[in-house]
Amino acid sequence: MNAVMIPVKEGGVLASTVWERSDAKALVILHPATGVSRDFYKGFAEYLYEMGFTVLTYDYRGTGHSTSGALRNCNISMSDWIEQDVGCVTAWAKLRFPHLLMMAVGHSVGGHAILLSTATHSLHAGVIVASHAGVTSTIKQTGEKLRVWFLLRVLAPVLCRIFGYMPARRLGLGEDLPAPVMDQWRRWSAMPNYFYDDPNWDARRRAGEITLPLLVLGFDDDPWANPEAITRLMEPVKNAKVERREIRRMDFGNHAIGHMGFFRSRYRETLWPEVGNWLLRQYPD
Repeated sequence: MNAVMIPVKEGGVLASTVWERSDAKALVILHPATGVSRDFYKGFAEYLYEMGFTVLTYDYRGTGHSTSGALRNCNISMSDWIEQDVGCVTAWAKLRFPHLLMMAVGHSVGGHAILLSTATHSLHAGVIVASHAGVTSTIKQTGEKLRVWFLLRVLAPVLCRIFGYMPARRLGLGEDLPAPVMDQWRRWSAMPNYFYDDPNWDARRRAGEITLPLLVLGFDDDPWANPEAITRLMEPVKNAKVERREIRRMDFGNHAIGHMGFFRSRYRETLWPEVGNWLLRQYPD
C-alpha cells in the first residue's frame, strides 16, 4: 500500500492510495461518494487486492486529504469532480499501469462519474453502488424527504454563506464540502431528472454513449437510491450492457445496509463477493 499525490491539470492534487500487485490482470479505481474519505473504502480495497486486483482509492479535491488552503476559497463543483478529478486519476492510472485492464467501482456520486466522465471510455467494466438521480421528490419516506429538502434548500445555502463552505462535519454528515459542490447539488436535486435537466451540462448525451458492462446495485433499505431513483438515473443509459441487482437486506443477515453499508466490513463474506466475482468475470477469455 503506497500513498501518492496525483496532480490535477486544472489545479490541486488528489491524495490517493495504491495497492499494487505484480501479478494483477486489472486495476480497479474506487470513486468515492460525496463527503466520504478514501479511508472509508480501505477494507473493500484490501479485499479486491486479495482477489488479485491492483486497487486505487482517492479523495476528491476539497475533501479529505485533497484539500489545500482554506476550503472557503475552493471553487470546485460536483461536475468538476466528475470530469476533472476522475479524468486525472484515470489518466494517471493508465500511464502508471499501461498493461492492466482498467475497471471502476463508483459509490453514489462516484457512480455518476462512471456514467458521465469522458474518462469512462478508458474502462473495461464498471460497478455502480447506491447511485441514483438525487431528486428530492423520489424519496418515499415523508420525514426523510423533508429532512433532505431542508438540508439542501435551506440549511446548506445559509451555512455556505456564513462559512464560505459546507461545514458537514459539524452536522455529522461526513467531510466538509466546497460551497460550489453544495450549490450544484441543491440545484440538481430540484430538477425532475437531476443533472440530466441541467442546460449547462450534456449529461444525457454522456450517459447515452457508455457501452461497457455495468453492474448496478441498489438496496431495499436505502431511502435515497430507491428503485425509482435508480431507474431515473439509468434511463438514458441505452447502449451499455447493464446488469441491475436489487438487494434485500434480509437475505444478507438483516443488518442495515442503506446508502453506506455495502462498504462496511461485516459484508466481506456476503455482499462483497457480489462485486468481486463480477469483476473477475469481466476478464477476457
